Amino acid sequence: MTTPTQDSARPEMDRPGEGRLVHAPSDHPAIPRARVGVVLVNLGTPDATDYWSMRRYLSEFLSDKRVVDYPSWKWQPLLQLIILARRPFKSGEAYRGIWNTEKDESPLLTITREQTRKVAEGLEARHGERVMVDFAMRYGNPSTDSVLRRLQAAGCEKILFFPLYPQYASPTTATANDHAFRTLMKLKWQPAIRTVPAYFEHPRYVEALARSVREAYDAAETPPEVLVASYHGVPKRFLMEGDPYHCQCQKTTRLLREALGWEGDAIQTAFQSQFGPEEWVGPQTVEHVAELARQGKKHIAVVSPAFSADCVETLEEIQEEIRDAFLEAGGETFTYVPCLNDRDDHIDALLAIIDNELGGWV
Repeated sequence: MTTPTQDSARPEMDRPGEGRLVHAPSDHPAIPRARVGVVLVNLGTPDATDYWSMRRYLSEFLSDKRVVDYPSWKWQPLLQLIILARRPFKSGEAYRGIWNTEKDESPLLTITREQTRKVAEGLEARHGERVMVDFAMRYGNPSTDSVLRRLQAAGCEKILFFPLYPQYASPTTATANDHAFRTLMKLKWQPAIRTVPAYFEHPRYVEALARSVREAYDAAETPPEVLVASYHGVPKRFLMEGDPYHCQCQKTTRLLREALGWEGDAIQTAFQSQFGPEEWVGPQTVEHVAELARQGKKHIAVVSPAFSADCVETLEEIQEEIRDAFLEAGGETFTYVPCLNDRDDHIDALLAIIDNELGGWV
């Protein structure tokens, strides 16, 4: 990440390097040079796996009206008195199974930091110190508010806000953008801000996905018969109310199939992580893979195109719960295709998207 230079001069100052505005008094405090900020944003992570850390994280997440839009008078008593009395134990156990013990943090945090480092290196090679890169989480730390304030204090008068969700959904992309704008509402001097749109059909993103699948298939001892593209689920009501997520997921699957040159049902779409009594978009991944096994498909692979970095939904839910459902139903080999994470082709795709969205700013 580019380190802020607190005493470098803006173009409107008297001479480069002095850090004083034209005609300003000699005792005017130095201010940073004007820059452009880029913020990579992901869902979030608990600070630790103990009960209270998990409860704080889950309370923030499940209190978000974009995630659970039931009336507060109905939802909050249920959440605070019943769900959060028990769920932090189960979630903490899941996170402990995947926790990066060396860094004492979640894999999502580790991977997002490395993605940010590589993106920062790429942008520095293109634009020098004019562009600063940082990352934030919608829930947990580093918070969106703290990162946007830090970039503004470092001289970023323009900020590109990049939710790392290839497919747009109101519980992911929209809530990330909402939170950024809430910070702007509290600032006396707001930076100009742009948000990056969904990139589910960007050619470089699709090609990086296809390459990751080819590599996983080449490394598999037994070639998978079916590839399941598993996306995070949403209530079916969201689709009916105009959220484009389901449609964008379906298109990503189609584009991936075309990039791989495959036919028919060689790749299928399913949705994971359902909870609550509502009807969700389907089929459910955990049920779908079991049905594939019962149909005689003994060797499958699963890829997660909606996740830009491996996290509890992929490292625990897919590689344990969904894998177990497939094997218990008679499946024999289960291949997980890792998320794109900090692969070079993924970073190249992110850089191409960023370069396009920075048009006119750098």
